[in-house]
Amino acid sequence: MDYAQVFEISASGMSIQKTRLEVAAHNLANANTVNDIDGKPYQPLRVVSTATRPTANFGAAMDAATLGGATALLAADTSAESRLVHEPGHPKADANGMVRYPGINHLDQMVTITEALRAYEANVAALQAAKTMAARALDIGGNQ
Repeated sequence: MDYAQVFEISASGMSIQKTRLEVAAHNLANANTVNDIDGKPYQPLRVVSTATRPTANFGAAMDAATLGGATALLAADTSAESRLVHEPGHPKADANGMVRYPGINHLDQMVTITEALRAYEANVAALQAAKTMAARALDIGGNQ
């Protein structure tokens, strides 16, 4: 495996974690949004990451000519049930005075943000380690 692949894998991991962070921030920002721009109820999002080159096991991955990375897909979080709040004066209230807000759990979003930050830091550390190893290999090769 060459160092470019290591850099690519770490970069794809950092990109996914950045996407997770952005989506969690977007969900938190819209926690009290009744409708989106189109007038539809706001649907929370989640990130689904998949390997770009899935393999059966680690040994098969190491034998492969190229290792991929990962890609992120955005999906609607259909498991989140909307929450009803009694606000009779709200323009979007129903006949009973209930307003339907998106079912965004603040705690879950904050945990996602923390996980994404830690995983991003781990990818940066892996990238730095690969960079250090590549520089050290060049130093060793240049001294002969």
